[in-house]
Amino acid sequence: MNSIILTTILALAGSVHLSYGAECHGSPDPNAKENPYEIRNAELKLVSQVKNGKLFTVGEANSALRIVHVWGSPYEMGYAHGSLLKKEAASFMNAVWAYLEDQVIDAVNGTGIWPFKEWFLKDVADFGLDAALDLEVLATSKYTPKYFLEEMKGLSDACGVDYKKIERIHMIGELTKGDCSMMGAWGDAVASATGLLQFRALDWNTDGPFRDYPQLTVYHPSSNGTDSNGARMNSFVNIGFTGWIGSITGMSSAQMAISEIGVSFPDESFGKESRFGIPFTYILRDILQYDYTLDDAINRLANAHRTCDLIFGVGDGKENRGFRGVQYSASVTNFYDDQNLRPMADWHPRIKDVVYWGMDWLCPGYSKKLAERINANYGKITAEIAARDIMAKSQTGSVHSAVYDLKHNLLYVSFARASGQDGPLNAYERGFVKVDAKNLFCEEKP
Repeated sequence: MNSIILTTILALAGSVHLSYGAECHGSPDPNAKENPYEIRNAELKLVSQVKNGKLFTVGEANSALRIVHVWGSPYEMGYAHGSLLKKEAASFMNAVWAYLEDQVIDAVNGTGIWPFKEWFLKDVADFGLDAALDLEVLATSKYTPKYFLEEMKGLSDACGVDYKKIERIHMIGELTKGDCSMMGAWGDAVASATGLLQFRALDWNTDGPFRDYPQLTVYHPSSNGTDSNGARMNSFVNIGFTGWIGSITGMSSAQMAISEIGVSFPDESFGKESRFGIPFTYILRDILQYDYTLDDAINRLANAHRTCDLIFGVGDGKENRGFRGVQYSASVTNFYDDQNLRPMADWHPRIKDVVYWGMDWLCPGYSKKLAERINANYGKITAEIAARDIMAKSQTGSVHSAVYDLKHNLLYVSFARASGQDGPLNAYERGFVKVDAKNLFCEEKP
């Protein structure tokens, strides 16, 4: 299929219109327990290093978490990543592709449960999976920063996976409807001297390959604090998967962090979605990589060519009240604090010095439970309470859970049970690791 045909198809697709009025009906178990596991301090073990890269692990044997550090140009970062974890990166990409093929076939036939967007399934039925994903690549290519493509090329050259496959897999965030939760809390809501606390809970498929490849990837700017084009760049940690270079969870050396929720149940205030714009995992990474203040992130989001319906959270630990929730779609960017939080409903009460959503925009069961646990701990919320009580009893964060203590540059993370591990399945039920992000960002180049 040539580019003229693809362009014509995309032009006919236009903006995507939504139907409104539904809400999610799920809710957490009312008898959910506190997470009983002790939060462990991360003890890093150096495993290997290459030019422009280091690999550490945290934990023992089958529960070890990988932490990868990369330096250099975007291509060099990708090449170092792929060189350190050649087998694992290739295995992840191939496993995701095989899983995606199976899930798409089931969804097209009406037998699957993977939450793909309807217009994508129509493209798959009409043109096949490769071409459907190439449509998304084409629709977003004008707005995709070139460094992503360069980093993918380096990763591809090092691990031996076809570049196009890596590019297609990175479109997955635009095509699915994940459930997630977030909170930003400060001031009177948190324990004294705590500062801004933020959490991000990724609720996604735990039956696929994602839970088998958890990874922290730490990006370092050049010695003069810029990228290869001279733009100021923060060090930042990407919380995701081996070989994954977009951002869904992470924090930066500018004491900033991101949260994200997929929206399957919007209301009319979202307006339209679009297929033409920057993929959300790319703009979230740009916030981590380049933005130094909350205002920087607000301006970036407000002025972007946006695509699908989402809720973002952006925290800035350098500021008092430095957190905003963001209603994000092709049509709107609305920014929320504790004074104007929406939607307004008895199941989503406003709480002083707190911004939060549970699982979706219109999701009474989870948002109500989240509010209940926030209020139960009001005035004494710490990172430990957020992890062990609020997230665990709200049962959110199945694939991974992250709590950011932005004032003190501390990161608390937990991941779903991987194949071969024991213990509970969901990340919010498992032990958290406490990582000093300052030390991550100060790691010396090999």
